[in-house]
Amino acid sequence: MNNHKEKLDLRELGAPVNGESQAIDRRLFFQLQVFSGCKNPTVLNTIIDTLKTNKVKSVLYNDLNNPTGIGLLLITEEPTDILTKTRQLLMNDCFSNLDHHSKMTMIGRTYASGREPDLNDALFEKPLRNVMNAEMPWAIWYPLRRKPEFYLLSDSEQGRILGEHGMLGRNYAETGYAADIRLACFGLDQSDNEFVIGLVGPELHALSRLIQDMRKTQQTGKYIESLGPFFVGKVHWQSVS
Repeated sequence: MNNHKEKLDLRELGAPVNGESQAIDRRLFFQLQVFSGCKNPTVLNTIIDTLKTNKVKSVLYNDLNNPTGIGLLLITEEPTDILTKTRQLLMNDCFSNLDHHSKMTMIGRTYASGREPDLNDALFEKPLRNVMNAEMPWAIWYPLRRKPEFYLLSDSEQGRILGEHGMLGRNYAETGYAADIRLACFGLDQSDNEFVIGLVGPELHALSRLIQDMRKTQQTGKYIESLGPFFVGKVHWQSVS
């Protein structure tokens, strides 16, 4: 009896380039932490100084829907950093004296679909380029979960549905209205969500309009189980990407 089992390939795979396959066994993790109670402007300066000292890739947002709210986006390649460096960072008085909104916490990892012409760019450079773009200060972050029926469709039908949705996003990106950060969060999210989406752009209206237009696609209109909660913010400070 042959007990040999083939090792699972969990690498991120891109499209072949010049006949050579692309495979990377690394990815970025993004986590959004949301707080309120930031009533003193000097607290923001202290937070920025703390972020600079700890040298954590991060973005600090002012919360549009809470006058004392902030959002902190943390980025790392090593998820253990979230339990060590990031946790130590958030134990500082400038954070521990704020009210933490755990239900707004979002976490996800960059991933590949297998069609990326430049896999390294898709997993690392593009997400950082988008989220650190000083000319796109507005951001909307939200999780989503698809209906189980979507995963029972054939690969070709899934591709057609996702293609319609993706074309809409590309139209906004090509005209400079929006860029996205797409993260998978299967098994990572406290509410059993599957993806976290970050939309960034120069104007808030365009991001809201993009979400409105996406409601008309077959994916959102027919195969989305849940969307949100939504965090809407504007960049207050960004670390060097």
